[in-house]
Formats: sequence, structure tokens, C-alpha cells
Amino acid sequence: MIGTGVFTSLGFQLLEVQNTWSILLLWVLGGGMALIGALVYAELGTHFQKSGGDYIFLSESIHPSVGYLYAWVSMTVGFSAPIAIAAMAMNQYLKPILGETLIPGLFFLLAVPIAHMFSVRRSGSVQDILTLVKIGFVLILIGLGLYYAPAMEMPAFNFSSSWQNEVIMPGFAVSLIYVFYAYTGWNSAAYIVDEVDQPGKNLPKALISATVFVMVIYVLLQMVFLKHGSFTQLEGKVEVADIAFGNLFGPSGALWVSFFIAVQLIATISGYAWVGPRITYAMAQDFKLWKPLAKVNQNGIPIRAILLNTGISFGLFLTGSFEQVMLYAGFVLQLMGTITVYSSLRIKKAGGFKSPWKPWIQWIYIFFSSGVMIYLFWDRPWESFAGLGILAIGMILFLFDRKNSLLPA
Repeated sequence: MIGTGVFTSLGFQLLEVQNTWSILLLWVLGGGMALIGALVYAELGTHFQKSGGDYIFLSESIHPSVGYLYAWVSMTVGFSAPIAIAAMAMNQYLKPILGETLIPGLFFLLAVPIAHMFSVRRSGSVQDILTLVKIGFVLILIGLGLYYAPAMEMPAFNFSSSWQNEVIMPGFAVSLIYVFYAYTGWNSAAYIVDEVDQPGKNLPKALISATVFVMVIYVLLQMVFLKHGSFTQLEGKVEVADIAFGNLFGPSGALWVSFFIAVQLIATISGYAWVGPRITYAMAQDFKLWKPLAKVNQNGIPIRAILLNTGISFGLFLTGSFEQVMLYAGFVLQLMGTITVYSSLRIKKAGGFKSPWKPWIQWIYIFFSSGVMIYLFWDRPWESFAGLGILAIGMILFLFDRKNSLLPA
């Protein structure tokens, strides 16, 4: 989960909301929604116990067409867009060191997926190491940021009562999309159930504990960025961590922070490059159009699905705008995630973990998420239409593909 969004979203949020209470509320609300989702996905994952995540959940609980749409979205933007965005952010953070260049992000965008083609065990070990490095680095940043006093007279803190007006404005809902995107990944463990030991016990534990931990981390990081950066410096900027710690430690200290942020983004690329192709692989087993992507190597790894996911990431990396890709990917992922949460209501008797307070938490998620998407559609129609266009293409492909489906009639 901890990746591009938490280090890049604040600058875009400050374009819409400026009150510190509003900013913190955004990250708490996003964490609360992710926690509800984690509870629901723990139930779905332990009930079906098949790798493929939402594709399996939606296909078996609602209709194969809905599962197909999710797999299509995952293949085109769900997992490829976060990889592209992480690579873009890596270049932004390395700019003070290497200047204007696409090479670092491009290299890891291509190299990391290749590393996942050899062994599931090796992929898991690499991901564990990268994640530990990432968490250690983030905790150090938070510790330093909270310990030291601001180096400027006018930090971006604003604890006035203006938050009461900001939280009912469309801009607040748009800012939530950035937050939801930053929490993307809380459900990833549910996509690889077949590769999890004792999923009935370990899947809920992984989803829930990780989401709570990350929510605390995210709130503290925003406090640190606001404490050590001015509103003028941070507004509309991608590299907010670089700015904040540059003020605190000077140019040389900022270079080290930029370098380690770029390094920890490798873990983000790795996680999405590992999990995403499993959904494409699950769809490819059922539909002839995608059947070539169902081929695996001797270690059971879907190499062709990995290559396709990497190719789409490469295209988005070269052609997409950072903010636009984040918004339209965030919109369509939020829509499909909301449908998945609804799908859990169709399971009357869960076969594993049962989400507490069912169905109330599901309906809270559905209504809240729907309101955010309506606001986003109102405020950013072009990005929203781009997301809906991706869904429309997926439905056309399904109508064509189902004639050749490998599924029983």
C-alpha cells in the first residue's frame, strides 16, 4: 500500500482544500473506507479461496460479465496505472540528483516485472525485503519530522474553522479520490489466496492489521509534510516530501530523502507487477480471447500476463499525465471496488471469515463511495468519462468474447 500516493497526493489536495483538519479527515476517512473494504475482502477471499480477487468474487456472486469488466479494468489501469505512476514519481524525486530523465523509472518499470518471472518464493522474499526497507524508511521520516521544529515561520498548518465549509465542497470529494488511490493495495492479498498459507487465518490478519497500520502512518506523514512545508511551496507539487525535508535538512539532506523515496517506490512497482497479472491469468482461463495469457512456466507463473501488464504500464508511462492517470484510474477502481463490496451482500452464508456488523458496513461503504464518485464526475467530467470509456470497451469485448467463452453455457 505505501507507495506513490502518500508521497505525492498532498500537493494536489491543497489545490482543493487548505485546512489541516480537512486534510487529516481525508486520510482518516480513506483509511476507514479501506478498513471496511479489508473486512469485506477477508470474507470474500476466505469464502471462495481462489486466486483472482475481484474477478472471482464478481463472476461467481453477481455475473461473469461483471467479473470480466473488473479483470479488464485491472489489466488496463488497475495495476498498470499504479506502476506507471510510481515510475513517474520516481523520476520526479530523482530529478534533483539526475536531472530531467526518464531512465530510472523506465528501467525499474521493465526490470522488476522480469524479476517476478522466475519463482513465487523468490518474488515473495524480494517483496518482503523491499517492504521492510520501505517501512523502516517511512518510520524514520516520521520520527525526524515530528521531533524537529519547523524551519520556517509559516508552515502549511491551518487549524481554523474553515474545514466546516471545505468538507461539503466538491473539491473535498475529489481530494478523497487521491486518498483512495493512496490506499490502493489494501486488498492485494485477496488476489493471491492460492499462494497464502492457511488463508482462513492469515488472509484476514494480513488485510486488517496492514490497513490499520498504514492509516496511522499516512496521517502522521501528512502532519510532517504540512509541518515542514509552506502552503505556497506544496500546492500543486508532486514531490511534497522532497520540499518538506529540504526545508528541514537543507539541499543535501533533501537529496538523500529523494533518493530513498525513489528506492522505496521499487516496492510499489514490485507489488503491483506481482499481483496484477494473476487477475488477467484468472480471466484468461475462462475466455478464449485471452486464452494465450493463461500460459504459465514450469513454476506456475503467468509470464505472458506479466508481459502484457508491463507493456500497458510502459504505454501509460510514456503518454499519460500524472494527475489525469491518477484521477481516471482512481474513479474506475473506486467504482469496481464498490461493486465488489456490494457482491458480499449476495453471500448469505460465508464459508470462512465473516465481516462484523454485516450488512451495515457494506452499505456505509457503498453510499459513501457513490457520493464521492458523483462529486468527482461533477468536478472532473473528462477524467470520469475516460474511466467509463474503459468500462464500455470492456463490455463490448465481453459481448464478443462470451460467444467463444470457455465457460459452460
